[in-house]
Amino acid sequence: MSGDDLGRLAYLVILLVAVSGWVLVEFRGRIGSALRMALGWGLIFIGVAAAYGLWTDMRTNLPQQAVIADGRVEIPRAADGHYYLTLEISGRPVEFMVDTGATNVVLSRDDALTLGIDPTELAYLGRAETANGTVRTARVGLEDVTLGPWTDARLPAYVNDGAMQGSLLGMDYLGRFRIEIDGNRMVLTR
Repeated sequence: MSGDDLGRLAYLVILLVAVSGWVLVEFRGRIGSALRMALGWGLIFIGVAAAYGLWTDMRTNLPQQAVIADGRVEIPRAADGHYYLTLEISGRPVEFMVDTGATNVVLSRDDALTLGIDPTELAYLGRAETANGTVRTARVGLEDVTLGPWTDARLPAYVNDGAMQGSLLGMDYLGRFRIEIDGNRMVLTR
């Protein structure tokens, strides 16, 4: 524990002693009433926290993208500021974070498994520089990649050997589209 942590702990102990002392003096002889009031405020706090959690879950389950009649795909900006796009690869949906700073399409190990690619069987001959350092990569080919009305028969991609929360959709694929960012939405047209 550092000196800052000890200072914070001491402050919290002093605050707890002060509040507890006030409660004992204020509700002297009525401790049952004080406990009921504390229980009521505790339940209110838990209810607010639960409502916030439900609201956050509902917001993240909104539709990620929409195909518009004139052949455009509109992607709303997510709460974290990124754009997420779901591609259908060989009939299976895979969610990607759109990354215009990435050169390649990069699959996480989990998404590779979803697509029937066994990461333990791959030859990790490539290297990539990421924000988390250098990682090994293995080149793979994705078949029948579909976004809205467009299907590409083959798309080169890489499986990342490092820890990765989700897959990245880089310019290898995005370069096939005209990209427009309009307010809080990204529009792809081909």
